[in-house]
Amino acid sequence: MTDLVERTTRFVRDVVIPVEEEHGGVVPSQSEPLRAELQRAAREAGVFGPHLPVEYGGHGLGMSDRAPVFQAAGYSLFGPLAVNAAAPDEGNAHLLDLVATPAQKEKYLAPLASGEVRSCFAMTEPSPGAGSDPAALTTRAERIAGGWRITGRKWFITGADGAAYAICMARTTGAPGDRGGATMFLVDAGNPGMTVLRHIPTIDEGTPGGHCEVIFADCEVPGDAVLGEVDDGFRYAQVRLGPARMTHCMRWLGLARRAHDIAVTRAADRRLFGARLAELGMAQQMIADNEIDLAAADGLITRACWELDQGEPAAQATAIAKTFVAEAVGRIVDRAVQLCGAAGVSHDLLLSRYLREVRPFRIYDGPSETHRWAIARRAVRRVGGRT
Repeated sequence: MTDLVERTTRFVRDVVIPVEEEHGGVVPSQSEPLRAELQRAAREAGVFGPHLPVEYGGHGLGMSDRAPVFQAAGYSLFGPLAVNAAAPDEGNAHLLDLVATPAQKEKYLAPLASGEVRSCFAMTEPSPGAGSDPAALTTRAERIAGGWRITGRKWFITGADGAAYAICMARTTGAPGDRGGATMFLVDAGNPGMTVLRHIPTIDEGTPGGHCEVIFADCEVPGDAVLGEVDDGFRYAQVRLGPARMTHCMRWLGLARRAHDIAVTRAADRRLFGARLAELGMAQQMIADNEIDLAAADGLITRACWELDQGEPAAQATAIAKTFVAEAVGRIVDRAVQLCGAAGVSHDLLLSRYLREVRPFRIYDGPSETHRWAIARRAVRRVGGRT
């Protein structure tokens, strides 16, 4: 595993970062040729698919071993894309590996693992539908002869434009607000009932396929499109979301290290007021605070991943790690911008792009406030209280 970290570090430094700098950290609208070329190079370097099962051409790493490798890949915005460990494909591959039937794995997981296709995960809905509270799910699926008919509206569906298929969450029993009754469906992109309505403009621009609004209008799918068991969708979502939150943390922590390295290098070279910037007390405080945030974030990720590797739900550990890391990454990048002054907000450095990319992480995968609410509830339950 140490060798894979070192090879990934070299690959990102020598191959990926020059491409990232060429594009200013923004994934081009026609990203497939770029993705294919980076993934070809990753295969040649032996760093492709660190998380993927060995039988699908990956390295089969568990959660704890993924952490340093994903951080090494995340050192560039384009690194996770290159090694086929970017969201949402990485989380979807994990879900399919654990839940899909053999036939579904052959049709959906195999091409996803090889990098032949992209995918998306369609759960989030506009208000008052599913968002921070998945139980608010309003998209419905009803049985029809030979299968199901899905009707609903999704938004902020990452990577939807150009995805070969969606994993769509729809309510099959109960009403919005009920904690059960959801089912996952595999919906092919060519289905006439599924339409990518628009790209939602956002401050982050580092994801192929953007963040999209997707309409399911009388979308008919066969019975074998059900992923897992009917009405068990919320349980499967937890199978995906806990590990996916941690891999998000790993990738963004890698980018925070990059921002910190840029800032410390500049502080060591920049001279003003008769001394190097790095010798001035206020600059030293920012550097030290970044080091502390980096170390603390890494420790929380390590703890949560250990619990996941033990087969534990790890709900509290992943919520704590996600909340802290999302906020720490923002602080680290923001301090890096401040240390670099005017250069930090210019396009001469990529720090301003990183700042825009990491800010939404405090909202994506559950806002910090929602996680804090859940963390507190679990703490009170642990001592026998009610909340």
